[in-house]
Amino acid sequence: MKLIHKYQMNGFNIVMDVNGGAVHLVDDISYRILDFYEEKTLTKIIELLANEYEKDKVIDAYNELKELENEGLLFSIDEYKDHPSFVNRQPVVKALCLNVAHDCNLKCKYCFAKQGDFGGRAELMPLDIGKKAIDFLIERSGNRRNLEVDFFGGEPLMNWEVVKELVKYGREKEKPAGKNIRFTITTNGVLLDDEKINFINENMHNAVLSLDGRKDVHDGMRPTVNDKGSYDIVVPKFRKLVSQRPKDKYYYVRGTFTRDNLDFSKDVNHFYDLGFELTSIEPVVDDESNPFALRDSDLPMIFKEYEDYAIELAERQLKGEKNKFFHFTIDLNQGPCVIKRITGCGAGNEYVSITPNGDIYPCHQFVGKDEYILGNLNDEEIEIPEEIKSMFREAHVYNKEACQKCWNKFYCSGGCHANAINFNGDIKQPYDLGCQMQKKRTECAIMIQAKLMTQGQ
Repeated sequence: MKLIHKYQMNGFNIVMDVNGGAVHLVDDISYRILDFYEEKTLTKIIELLANEYEKDKVIDAYNELKELENEGLLFSIDEYKDHPSFVNRQPVVKALCLNVAHDCNLKCKYCFAKQGDFGGRAELMPLDIGKKAIDFLIERSGNRRNLEVDFFGGEPLMNWEVVKELVKYGREKEKPAGKNIRFTITTNGVLLDDEKINFINENMHNAVLSLDGRKDVHDGMRPTVNDKGSYDIVVPKFRKLVSQRPKDKYYYVRGTFTRDNLDFSKDVNHFYDLGFELTSIEPVVDDESNPFALRDSDLPMIFKEYEDYAIELAERQLKGEKNKFFHFTIDLNQGPCVIKRITGCGAGNEYVSITPNGDIYPCHQFVGKDEYILGNLNDEEIEIPEEIKSMFREAHVYNKEACQKCWNKFYCSGGCHANAINFNGDIKQPYDLGCQMQKKRTECAIMIQAKLMTQGQ
């Protein structure tokens, strides 16, 4: 299926060749011709545009578009479906989410983990379960060299000694196995101190720091267990961690926006004012029974917020500012591999989540849903149910009707499996509200690249 997507933003006429990945900036006449290009003859197009453009200019623009098509840069065919790396893929486990703490010291109102215990009892992961998890990752990773381990919760700092011991254990195991484990930690920051900051900066390849933005926004959604604000507790600690972070390691200050702060670009700018250059702010995911949950009626304002902020960020980057917004970061030169483009996160096959008692789930968002347990690390032989593995493995863009004709499918890779199931009861039916926001973010990200490419960087 040949697909293009064209849109206008910030003075640019942008045309995307969906299957090939080429992006074109075109003039007004070419943009207009593309309304008819596939279905009308050149003669008919000249007739349709007679009141707008001279005949010779229409012919020249049409021929330029035809040349792009002949070069495989426009209306290209989809070669991914039959690509050997997709057809013959043999997924191996390459990433773990280690839920080292099913407990938390905050009461975030939108928390999908129900304040850290995922609807069960509060518990911390014993060291032996953590070690078995790392052994499981290494044993199931095949020839994959680079592996990922994310310390997650709840709040992982509540099980700090186990975190440190597991990093040590991973380092002992990786070299003999020919592996390189990259550790990440996701934290709300309440328990950070100098010792933890130093250890994280020395040992964690990435650190995800949870902060929702302005003080009133953050405190409104992320109170402590005694219902006090947490902003003043965590911000100084995050600033210290980031100020001491080595240049070869990453971090993200990650927030969540809700109906209460649809002007979320102000929260992103607040991050920058605090000295945080690498930022992300995600849309809340919840049903409309919660007053802060996003609704279809919010989309026009959200779209405007994304677009206005993309224009602002492009200007900032042109001035040399280093600010980066996760959702507006896109690689138009290389992009993700074929399998990643088609299958997404790899949950249930390449990526799994481990709970404190050793249960294995397809990802952290399925924890607590017993029907999705893949096994337990304490089992003598771990036989992951083929039915569940297959369900996740086959939930790719070619098996999702809504994705097949979607121009954004190779950028979003079919969306979040958990959201599809939670909202639609079907892993092959994407969460539409999330799809709409992802499309807008892709458009914004490409516009920023166009701005930088044409005006100085």
